[in-house]
Amino acid sequence: MPATITPNKTEQDRKRRVEDHDNGSGRRPPTDKRTGGGGDNDNWNDRPNGRRGPYERLHRYRMGLFFALASDLMFFVAIVSTFFVNQSTGHFDAYNHYVNEWLPTTIPPILWLNTAVLLLSSAAIEFARRNMFRETDVMDEWLGLGKPITRRALPWLAATIALGILFLTGQWIAWRQLALQHIFFKTNQSSHFFYLITGVHAVHLFLGIAGLLTAFTGLYVSRQLETRQILVDGAAWYWHTMGLLWLFLFTLLVFFQ
Repeated sequence: MPATITPNKTEQDRKRRVEDHDNGSGRRPPTDKRTGGGGDNDNWNDRPNGRRGPYERLHRYRMGLFFALASDLMFFVAIVSTFFVNQSTGHFDAYNHYVNEWLPTTIPPILWLNTAVLLLSSAAIEFARRNMFRETDVMDEWLGLGKPITRRALPWLAATIALGILFLTGQWIAWRQLALQHIFFKTNQSSHFFYLITGVHAVHLFLGIAGLLTAFTGLYVSRQLETRQILVDGAAWYWHTMGLLWLFLFTLLVFFQ
């Protein structure tokens, strides 16, 4: 029986791995040059044969966050709707005079500074998020050449946390300033909604800081690059939503009382 000669494909396989950026483990790095946009499909390849890849995980977490925030936004819509209803509602007194008891609440000036702080924090977290998807750094981490993504993202993430805490501190100072003027939660309808709106938003921002701390810890603890990217990306989009929501609520409190 003649012997079967199997050609040596070692050199051919090595060439293929180099061209495909394969390190020999059968996995490709999470990069896809066909996509871009600061994290939207950036550096996240689709897996063959119907298997879920990093992009599918990122998309799934983003959709979950979107639906969670949608329910929160509906809650704020209900508060704002009640705000306008109470503002325009009055009653007739004993002399048949229409009386509207709505008294606008003076906005503490520190809230203007608070708004600027929140905008700066939103810019900082966006820098952190985009650094998580820099293609060259992703390749370096995947090849085991250090953690350039962590080095670039950590300072921006830390700055966002510090600015978020500064914003909450400013909110507390604003409440204290109103209390010194004897304007409390039950003083009138306007102050009631001021404390309600700013208080509920502060609670949501506190949850955002918890998410930022989780992402910050994940950059040190997690060994999976895609997990770290998902943590920072999710925390960033939540923070951006809270920033936009505050701009809307602040405009409401300043110009529509």
